[in-house]
Amino acid sequence: MMRKKLDKEIVMDDIRFPFLEHIGAELIRAEKGEAEVTLKTQPYHLQHMGFVHGGVISTLMDNTGWYAAVSNLDEGFTSVTMEIKINYLKPASGKALKALAKVKRQGRTTSFVTIELFDDEKLVAYATGTYAVLQER
Repeated sequence: MMRKKLDKEIVMDDIRFPFLEHIGAELIRAEKGEAEVTLKTQPYHLQHMGFVHGGVISTLMDNTGWYAAVSNLDEGFTSVTMEIKINYLKPASGKALKALAKVKRQGRTTSFVTIELFDDEKLVAYATGTYAVLQER
């Protein structure tokens, strides 16, 4: 993975997440300790009652948290998820989801991140994640 620092924005090159691409998610921004990922919902994102499947929501939230965590690290370091806890507050049924993440505490070996998921500007899920900081090989 390569990261370049341009002003205060982190540009992530050569980072591909085939699963995120497969479900149609898009990284909007990853700045120092913050990230935004969106998804235009499709019929295959829905569960049997017509709401967005919890697995889709958890995928968006975890990856958005990861982008925030890794954008806060120096070159030569990366991150992996250690733990994520998601509170599903209400069903998501809109046409577009937006996940916003922010690093709340950066340590030498871990990052603690909060992630909010919005469905048409309504908060539908809230998560906290702990991400391990690793030196790249």
